[in-house]
Amino acid sequence: MANTETNRIENKEQLNEDFEQEVIAFLNYKEGGIIYVGVRKDGQVVGLKDIDLTQLQIKDRIKNNIQPSTLGLFDVIVETIDNKEVIKVVISSGTEKPYYLRKKGRTPEGCYIRIGSSKERMTFDMIDDMYARRVKNSLKEIESPRQDLTFRQLKIYYEENGMKLNDNFARNLNLLTDEGKYNYNAYLLADENNISIKLVKYLGTNKLELIENHEYGYCCIITATNRILDRLVAENTVYAKIEYKGRKEVEMIDSKALKEAVINAIVHSDYTYNTSPIIELYSDRIEITSGGGLPQELSQEEFLEGVTAPRNKELIRVFKDVDLIENIGSGVLRILDAYDKNCFKFMEHFLRVTFKYRENPFKYDSENKVPTNDTINDTLKDTIKLTKNEQQILNLIKNNNSITREEIVNKTKLSDRTISRVIKHLQEENIILREGSKKTGYWKIQK
Repeated sequence: MANTETNRIENKEQLNEDFEQEVIAFLNYKEGGIIYVGVRKDGQVVGLKDIDLTQLQIKDRIKNNIQPSTLGLFDVIVETIDNKEVIKVVISSGTEKPYYLRKKGRTPEGCYIRIGSSKERMTFDMIDDMYARRVKNSLKEIESPRQDLTFRQLKIYYEENGMKLNDNFARNLNLLTDEGKYNYNAYLLADENNISIKLVKYLGTNKLELIENHEYGYCCIITATNRILDRLVAENTVYAKIEYKGRKEVEMIDSKALKEAVINAIVHSDYTYNTSPIIELYSDRIEITSGGGLPQELSQEEFLEGVTAPRNKELIRVFKDVDLIENIGSGVLRILDAYDKNCFKFMEHFLRVTFKYRENPFKYDSENKVPTNDTINDTLKDTIKLTKNEQQILNLIKNNNSITREEIVNKTKLSDRTISRVIKHLQEENIILREGSKKTGYWKIQK
């Protein structure tokens, strides 16, 4: 990393009193930005002493000291640079500009914007102009078509990730309008709605012969997303070859890029157009189309550089809470790690991502036998590469099969959320199995 300040990068040696001003400047800037805490102005990395406390303070100050709501617009990440731990705060361009200090209000003393490599106070004219251009038809302000909504599925997803929604969850997650009624975000996340995401399959390379037509939805949009992702896993052929060094595999579609494209289409789609994403499978490619075109005032170049200006920040916040999104703003860059930028097609009212299928690289190898999907899935479980955290937790379970989650937290110093995610993955891969209750049960090693 070149630790130099730019129009999108701000360095801070430590968390100081003007931190919120820097965040506001990036929220009001069309490209957003990044703040590194633990890095001097000259780029020298000094690190932080109490990384966990600083991380909590940053989240608390951004959420409580800035208005309008910043939920879903920032991410706080711990990174190691030059063998020292620093905090990277990723800030998206806001959708309800201008943002301002809560105690100063929408005034030049409370509103800032990024100009060059520094923040500047906004004038009254700048504030008025920005407010006039604010997006009026955000999902937060659109009343739900129904008010008799329930959220059983949403609560289960939060509980699975170690969180519990209290009685004020609708207000905390911005699922209410200013009048206190359920908004369109709530409608999308409710147990029942009228929203569906289409997945269609054609026989050839055009739309002439339709062979499958499915609709995933009419339920919590997280449930619909998971069902679509599961279906696409089954569609994604894995080409395999057994070599003397082990098993070699190539996916027909890069699975990480595919997941990012699907989730991006769902959380960034403009539902005010009464359109939902559509996924189309052809004999040579897959196309994922979402409504609304590019969000905000982003150019194509800025979009392809990973600049974020989320259209539906409340949805992004929830998807991140339930572990469907890892880091804000990483989706496009992950896609470009596997595919050329030409996979994106920009239209006035739509955005399409196209992934061409990879051919079987082993098809001319007489020894190669491409297994069925069931065989692939069984074999993959025998060749899983565990991460450092997964291996650490698995070793603890091997040494003490009655170990509790609290004991794992104390021994590993990992967060409860990280441990929940690791255990969930180990269970999904059939590596460990929980027998009995949470209090009196034990872990069983499957393989």
